[in-house]
Amino acid sequence: TWGYHPLLVTLANTGEVMRLINRSGNRPSHEGAADAFDRARATCLRAGFRKVLMRGDTCFSQTKHLDRWNDDGRVGFTFGYDARENLKDIAEHLPETAWRTLQRRQAAKPKTGTRQRAANLKDEMVRQRQYETLRLQSEQVAEFAYRPHACKTEYRMVVVRKNISREKGELRLFDEIRYFFYITNEWSPPAADIVLAPLGANGRFHQENTIQQNQGGVHALKAPVDTLVSNWAYMVMTSLAWNMKAWAALMLPETGCWADQHRADKAWLLGIEFKTFINARIVDIFAEMPLHLHRRDAKSNCNRSPLCAPGYRWRGKVALIDPILHPARFHPSRDFRCAQVLCLIDPMCDAVPLP
Repeated sequence: TWGYHPLLVTLANTGEVMRLINRSGNRPSHEGAADAFDRARATCLRAGFRKVLMRGDTCFSQTKHLDRWNDDGRVGFTFGYDARENLKDIAEHLPETAWRTLQRRQAAKPKTGTRQRAANLKDEMVRQRQYETLRLQSEQVAEFAYRPHACKTEYRMVVVRKNISREKGELRLFDEIRYFFYITNEWSPPAADIVLAPLGANGRFHQENTIQQNQGGVHALKAPVDTLVSNWAYMVMTSLAWNMKAWAALMLPETGCWADQHRADKAWLLGIEFKTFINARIVDIFAEMPLHLHRRDAKSNCNRSPLCAPGYRWRGKVALIDPILHPARFHPSRDFRCAQVLCLIDPMCDAVPLP
C-alpha cells in the first residue's frame, strides 16, 4: 500500500493552518519541520506578534536548530524529548526535595449543573475478567539544566514522573515509574506551567482537534487526485475553508455597548466545528450575482446565527464565497462569469476582497 504523510503547522490562538506540506508516506515526522517552523514564525512576526512560542512532540525536538531559535529573543519553544537512558538516570538521582506534586487543572463546572454519570461498565468488566490494566496513581514534576549534544547552550529540561500501578482484577501487582521529558528555553514560568495547558506542552492536544477538522470536516487531508504535488495543492486550497471560519471570527468587533456579547460570539465561532459553522448559516450566499460587477447586491440568510444579535449592521454587499463551502449552490457557467473574486463578509462594513 502507499499513502501520504502531511505535515501540518497551525496557529494555536485561532486554529488557522499556517503551513501544510504533503510528503510521501514513508518520510519521518520531523522531515521538513524546521523549515515549516521558520516560515510560520516569520509570518507571525510580520503580522505583529512580539513573541512566538513553538510547541511539538518528541519528533520535533531537533536539537541542531535549538541554538538558532534561542538566539532570536522573540522565539520560545517547548518540545517533548525522548526518554533516553542518560536522562532517566539524571531524573532517578534527583533529590526527593526537587519533586513537586503536579496538580492537573479541574474542568470548570457546567452552568446547568452536573449530570449523573453512567456506570463504568468497562472498568467492571476488566476487574471481573481479571485483565491486566494500568492505573495512574500520582504525578510529580521536577527540572534540571541540560545541554543536548548538538547544542552549545544549556536549556531547561522539565521532567514528569508518573507512578503507575499494574493491576489484575482486584490485585495490585506492582508499581512502575515512567518519565516524560520536555525541553524549553522558557526559564521564568513554574515547571508545572511548562507541562500543563493552555500554554504548556499539554496545550498542544488541541491541535489534534484541528487535524481532525481538516481531515473529516473540510476534507483537506484527503487525496482525491493522482500525484503528490496535485494532492498537495488540493490540501492547501481546501484548508482555506477552515481558515475562513477563523477569519470570520477575527473580523468581529469587540467595541461598543455590545462588546461583551461580541467577545463571546468570537470565542464561540473560534471553537465550533466546521459542520456547525456551515449549519449555522453564518456564511450563506444565495448565488444571485448580477452579470456586472458594479452591482454586488446579494442576500445573506443568518436567522439562526448569533451574529444577527443587536449591534451588528449588515450592509448586504457580499460576493461569491469559495464554492467548496456550498457546492450545491455553485454554478460554474453563471457564477464565474459574474465575479471571479473571493470575499469574506464583514458585519461592520462592505465585503472585503482577499488577495
